[in-house]
Amino acid sequence: MNSKLRFFLSSLGISLLVILVLFSCKKDPYEVGLDLLPPGDTLKINTTDTCTVIAYTQRVDSVYTSNCAELSLGSLADPIFGSSTISLYTQLQPSSSSVSFGTAPAVDSLILMLYYSGYYGDTTTQQRIRVYEVAEDLHIDSAYYSNRKMQVYPNLLSELTFKPSPTDSVKVGGTMYSAHIRINLSKYTNYFANKLLYGPASVYSTNAMFNLFMKGLYIETQPVNYGGAYLKFNISESLSKMILFFHNQSADSLSYSFLLNAGCARLLHIDHNNYVDADQNLKQQMVNHDTLLGRNMLYLQGFGGTRIKFRMPYIMNFAKNRKIAINDALLMFDNASTDTTLRPPPTIILIRDSSGYMGSVIDEAEGSSYFGGMYNKTTGSYYFRLTRHIQKLIDGYYSKNRELYIQVNDPTSSSLLMNRVTINGYNPLSPGAYLSRFRLQITYTLLN
Repeated sequence: MNSKLRFFLSSLGISLLVILVLFSCKKDPYEVGLDLLPPGDTLKINTTDTCTVIAYTQRVDSVYTSNCAELSLGSLADPIFGSSTISLYTQLQPSSSSVSFGTAPAVDSLILMLYYSGYYGDTTTQQRIRVYEVAEDLHIDSAYYSNRKMQVYPNLLSELTFKPSPTDSVKVGGTMYSAHIRINLSKYTNYFANKLLYGPASVYSTNAMFNLFMKGLYIETQPVNYGGAYLKFNISESLSKMILFFHNQSADSLSYSFLLNAGCARLLHIDHNNYVDADQNLKQQMVNHDTLLGRNMLYLQGFGGTRIKFRMPYIMNFAKNRKIAINDALLMFDNASTDTTLRPPPTIILIRDSSGYMGSVIDEAEGSSYFGGMYNKTTGSYYFRLTRHIQKLIDGYYSKNRELYIQVNDPTSSSLLMNRVTINGYNPLSPGAYLSRFRLQITYTLLN
């Protein structure tokens, strides 16, 4: 054999060995090293979704609405969750600190404008709102929750019945503007407009002075009997403001704007009507505390509505008399509704009760793509990964197996979701629903 042939065969052998090594590195991580163990020492990997999980629906006492990212109004008569209304309180600010309305000024009109940023529900149903002046101080650094009601003056400034048009342009004086709602605050009386027009010049010198003089507006939503929607408004858009139109001895068409922006204290009042007209299964779980009904159906609702409380009562016994490594643990549940108008929340959260303090579970630190909480439109489902949490439970790291809660809104955030969703319970009667039940799937390795 000549030297060239020997070199070729030697190179070919080395190449084949490298390829073999590379391909061997792509084995399943669960299988790596198994061929090196005697048959009796092979790791035992198992998956189960029969771990006992107990869950039921609870009412959320209230939700944080201080300086909410978006203003909301509207009423919704939900066939499952019943009737809800959202009303709002907000300050306004003068657009300049040096104000002169001229000689003998007179009111023409006072218009409040709110720029649409979205909606949830059916906008073909008419909505009705009333506007009042707030009678107590609002503070931008105060904590306000959705059950808070502020004092208002009894004078009705305006009442408006309208069909929401959150995507339609509005024509004003021959000019087209982006979709917004216009409320005439001088509809019944010029009292409020005159207060602004004839107020001392000093009240316009600072925002603080102005908000002592005019504390804010309350827009109250009246409940609808059917359908309905929640409407969202963007306060960062320049169209969200109040304009005083007036004239004086020198000019016929003058105006002055009052701003509605992030510097204004604001809050929402959310009323779910004590769920008196809600689905009976939901009402029995939440109002009458019948926890067994969570077997069949569970309910999640945003805007300070409902949450799901669940526990794993026997999980501490999962590793009894044996040593186990948790490879993966998924809490999975499916949307039980086909309603396309009342869409499920795009994201939800899971929190842990720790001696009365609501905190996160350890797996959340790995990021949302690992932890979950996002709605999968294709499968109509959610999941949360609790691998590390359950490993610590069975290892005795936690002193108690505390309850976990699933809810739509983060209790510390001012970004509020309106959405709701119905979920198959943990042991539903229907065979079809049982396959997509509220369940915990654990993949684990027996180490002894």
